Amino acid sequence: MQDLFVARIASELQVPPAKVAATARLLAEGATVPFISRYRKEVTGSLDEVAVTSIRDRMAQLVELEQRREAIVKSLSERNLLSDALKVSIGGAETLAVLEDLYAPYRPKRRTRATIAKEAGLEPLALLIFDEQATLDPLAAAVAFVDPAKQILDVSAALAGSRDILAERFSDDATVRARLRELSWSSGSVRSRVLTGKESEGAKFKDYFDWTEPVGKIPSHRLLAIRRGEEEGFLMMRIQPPEEEAIAILFSLFLNDANPTARRGSYRYFVQLIS
Repeated sequence: MQDLFVARIASELQVPPAKVAATARLLAEGATVPFISRYRKEVTGSLDEVAVTSIRDRMAQLVELEQRREAIVKSLSERNLLSDALKVSIGGAETLAVLEDLYAPYRPKRRTRATIAKEAGLEPLALLIFDEQATLDPLAAAVAFVDPAKQILDVSAALAGSRDILAERFSDDATVRARLRELSWSSGSVRSRVLTGKESEGAKFKDYFDWTEPVGKIPSHRLLAIRRGEEEGFLMMRIQPPEEEAIAILFSLFLNDANPTARRGSYRYFVQLIS
């Protein structure tokens, strides 16, 4: 595996593999970046401190990625959830973010509202609404799922449970997560607000009690200040994508527009759910 890491780093940084391998060996032996760049030039081929640092950091990232990949494969295998297709996807994941997105639907979860809804037998209703969104009348379909013994007291409760199931399904979808992450970084905004009751105690962060700024334009010192306010328990920070574009992505992935004139029943219900 080390040889694969060396080859990949050499390709990414445009550094001869021999120099990367030599630097990796020195780092593994405990040598520091300044020591390597100043006193081991004959070993590394005179790589400067920037190059050595890049090799160190990228090697650490690849090791972490591989360790996480192995842990995920082991977890899925032990629970008999590792299909051939999923194994291929996990093996091809090149970043931790992609890897975690693939694992999200299978990660052991605490008991959520979607879990409770599934336990109450509402998953078939959720799937029915998803699969037949252009024609189904959800109110009529939900009647069959009303069951006071399972705390589904009426049609509204049945539909609410189906919404929870679908919402969790969408949020765990790897494609959704990747596209919304990309949108957030390219066009999103950093938003911060003060936590209720923390106005006086967190007065030193008052400039960020209600702050919004594009991700691509916020200076590092301001982002660090907001993060510090969050860590100290005074602010809440979120990176949010533009709402209309985010909804458009959800529509393109989940909305069945085979019958674009349909605006009733499950189709209309589904539009409301993802918007």
